[in-house]
Amino acid sequence: MALGARLGRGLRAGDVVLLYGELGAGKTTFVRGLARGAGFRGRVTSPTFALAHVYRGRRLNVHHLDLYRLTSGDTSELGLDELLGDPRGAVVVEWPQAVPRWPARRVEVRLSHVKNGRRVSVRDARRRVAVKKSGTKNK
Repeated sequence: MALGARLGRGLRAGDVVLLYGELGAGKTTFVRGLARGAGFRGRVTSPTFALAHVYRGRRLNVHHLDLYRLTSGDTSELGLDELLGDPRGAVVVEWPQAVPRWPARRVEVRLSHVKNGRRVSVRDARRRVAVKKSGTKNK
């Protein structure tokens, strides 16, 4: 959650964060930290069944999408263009591979299980930053 909070503090309107990882890898936990870093103090939950949640922070809205159940790649029901155009918003997407094209300027976060913990890799195409962190899982 700490790495998510760090990324959230630097998040700006218009940013797109794509989260990759198998079930249980910690994507929603990462979003909890990210939303806290962006100034949101409420409860953050997985939008698997709702497809989208918005967390209105003090300085930024975080649009949290979970596209796991999206089968067609059609995001028209989500209003993705409107979310991407929110002048106070950033978009964070779990299971982004359901949509074939994302903006070239994006942050990609890859989470995976490793022995005794998880690995998080962050690549920011716009800022040319790469961070890798491995550690024990929070219990």
